[in-house]
Amino acid sequence: MNGKRTRTGVCILAEDMKKMVAFYRDILQLETDWDGGNFAEFITASGRLSLFMYSRREFVRAFNEEYQPPHGLNQSFEIGLWLPTFADVDAEYERLSRMDVSFPAGAPVTYPFGIRNFYVSDPEGNLLEIGSDNTTA
Repeated sequence: MNGKRTRTGVCILAEDMKKMVAFYRDILQLETDWDGGNFAEFITASGRLSLFMYSRREFVRAFNEEYQPPHGLNQSFEIGLWLPTFADVDAEYERLSRMDVSFPAGAPVTYPFGIRNFYVSDPEGNLLEIGSDNTTA
């Protein structure tokens, strides 16, 4: 496999598709044509199938595993949502601050290695890093 020719995607396994799609679509404002089923794809600048969602209950059936619902903050991965500039990060934090959104680490921080970010958790505890590595447009 050649990484330079391989597209990657992130799948969020969701317990409550309706609640999760609503968060990503209505709160984060990611576009989707979700039809109410077990699969949802979100449109991003990274292209088709870069971020999608699938029913956790349906997923475990493929492996003949027992369904185990998640609990608490997911500490096994994060999803990075990269905005054009630091100013966009601050504006998004201000916008989300007016909504019922959880910020596990608080307000945006600029790190010595050049990234400004903050974290949000979705309704099922998945961690989202919203940031940028660009100080200006």
